[in-house]
Amino acid sequence: MRKIVLATAVLLSGVWGCVSERNAKPEFVATILPVKYIVETITGGDMKVNVLVPPGAGPETYEPTPLQMVECERAELLFSTGLIDFEKTMTERIGGRAEGGVVNLSQGIELAEGACGHVHDTHHSHVHGADPHIWLSVRNLKVMAANAWRAIEARYPDSTRYRENFTELVSVLDSVDRQVSARITEGKYLITYHPVLTYYARDYGLHQLAIEQDGKEPSAEHLRAVIDTGKMMGIGTVFFQSQFPAASVETVAADCGAEAVEIDPLAENVVDNILSITDLITR
Repeated sequence: MRKIVLATAVLLSGVWGCVSERNAKPEFVATILPVKYIVETITGGDMKVNVLVPPGAGPETYEPTPLQMVECERAELLFSTGLIDFEKTMTERIGGRAEGGVVNLSQGIELAEGACGHVHDTHHSHVHGADPHIWLSVRNLKVMAANAWRAIEARYPDSTRYRENFTELVSVLDSVDRQVSARITEGKYLITYHPVLTYYARDYGLHQLAIEQDGKEPSAEHLRAVIDTGKMMGIGTVFFQSQFPAASVETVAADCGAEAVEIDPLAENVVDNILSITDLITR
């Protein structure tokens, strides 16, 4: 009798496990928090969206854990910028094992050159890689959202709600673009430690000066040129990422007669983040 009870318990456990698995939310994976924001906004919370790079970590030096690699293989869709080194390495390691495929959200974006944690052209070593910070441009976000929505629609073609959410997101992004355009003065200079505002600057006719030099500590000559430009242009704010130390930036800011201000380019709500950065630039 005891054997029958145990066998029944095991059988029921297996059945309930299958039911639980069927009733669980479908799982997507996003490589960074801004990508998660796009996917969750479109799906309206219907999907569980796991993010690989946790808050406070820098994607330039990040490596997914073995458990995260398993999550990526099992995910219905894996959403990526396609421009950060760890994304490329991870995609190569997974190969075709990702259940629903990898969605490269940078498709269709005119990429700018950069030198920080990006994918390099292995066939032409003299060609710089692409600046990966595409999500800090409202106009790029529209392209990223369209890429995400097309992949989601292909997976769930009967969902009109996802189309509506996508349309609403595009409307919000258009509104934010108009707001920022109205507030920004073309030709203004920005000083950043790490060149995270390349696409933002391109959108609104700004000049970004990076303290870093090709992703490394700056030479004395480069540092002097940045400080001299900051003084000449009357720059009042020097930006640095929350993932980087503030000490070297504070020295440059003091020499420019400016204030060192911390920003987090990886903040999840990327729309609010762009508006907050605009507030800092225009104050």
